[in-house]
Amino acid sequence: MKLQRFTALILLCLAGLAAASLNAATIPAGTTLTVTTVGLISSQTVVGRSFEARIAQNVSVRGSVVLKAGTTAFGRITSSRANPRRSGPLVLELASIEVNGRRIPVKTSDIQPTASPQTARQARHGFTAGTTVVNPGTRLQFQLLQPVTL
Repeated sequence: MKLQRFTALILLCLAGLAAASLNAATIPAGTTLTVTTVGLISSQTVVGRSFEARIAQNVSVRGSVVLKAGTTAFGRITSSRANPRRSGPLVLELASIEVNGRRIPVKTSDIQPTASPQTARQARHGFTAGTTVVNPGTRLQFQLLQPVTL
């Protein structure tokens, strides 16, 4: 009797693992992730600071949507003008995607957004000429360097 219960328990566990692996999806390396920025990003922001974005369009793998538009993503500033000794252009990368309450790390290509014309509002807030500013709602494209399992 105990052997039957033990066998049934093992089969139940294996079935659960099989079902979980069927629900897991892998986004292949080379996939482009298009995001829309949530807040302002500036080349005067310190390296390492994160920024929030939203996935701009559904990501599909083999015809199935595995990442929905609107999913929260987080990026990181990898280069900026904030440190006068190691000043550089504004460079960004995606660092993670939030799926079902979990932050899943991602490795993407870096991008260097182009400078947008400075507005009077930005000038009033201390952004100098030559400052690269990425306004909220800007679409950015990153390419996955490694596959991501959701």
